[in-house]
Amino acid sequence: MVSSVTVTDEAFGRLKKYNWLMGALHAAQGVAVLLLATDFKLPVTGTFPLGPPGTTETESAILFNVSVAGGVAAFLFLSAIFHWIVASVGARRYRDQLSRGQNQFRWIEYALSSSVMIVLIAMLPGISDIAALVALFAVNAGMIFFGSVQERHEEPGGSLGPFWMGAVLGTVPWIAIGIYLASPGSDAQPPGFVYGIFVSLFVFFNAFAITQVLQYRQVGRFKDYLTGERTYILLSLLAKTALAWQVFAGTLVPPA
Repeated sequence: MVSSVTVTDEAFGRLKKYNWLMGALHAAQGVAVLLLATDFKLPVTGTFPLGPPGTTETESAILFNVSVAGGVAAFLFLSAIFHWIVASVGARRYRDQLSRGQNQFRWIEYALSSSVMIVLIAMLPGISDIAALVALFAVNAGMIFFGSVQERHEEPGGSLGPFWMGAVLGTVPWIAIGIYLASPGSDAQPPGFVYGIFVSLFVFFNAFAITQVLQYRQVGRFKDYLTGERTYILLSLLAKTALAWQVFAGTLVPPA
């Protein structure tokens, strides 16, 4: 199903400028993090059996280390790149998609950037196994792609089926991270800033979901698809800024 949205030259011109600005704000923060941060890294590990299937003897190894500053900069730069694409070489396709009540650029960018964010959030309380991290990345990306399916195949006022399927997937990373924060059967206590990140980013991630519900239930100003588009853009900046600087304050501040 295809919606019809009026995208005037004036409205699209303002939206392009908005994307240029937001791209610059994301990129500036990415550069700042790289310039100001320490070289703090977190390990990615694997645990492998030393015998046939079922053996209890295993060996754990650090496969590689992830630069936290590099991870933070990655999701900021990804957003910047996509904002600049839709404001320049992809502008014609961007406008065409908006006129049909869609923005597939958004979902591709979110599938990448928010999945990097989820992996970083998961690593902070101690999730380090490579299989778990790959799975969390993939599950989060799957949630995002259900948002894309919602826009492609459902009109406002219609079914929210794809949305709810994505919402189910979206709970998985937060349950896994919550278990590590609770540390059942252990005396481990993650630092306070990790709890702050969990709560604040959980709220932001759900704000994106609420925005899509408001669009598809055509509530108030969200009857205009472009209101939702501008809201997504602002939420993206706020969520990434919140995570970037909470991580910076907790792990990347250079010693005095």
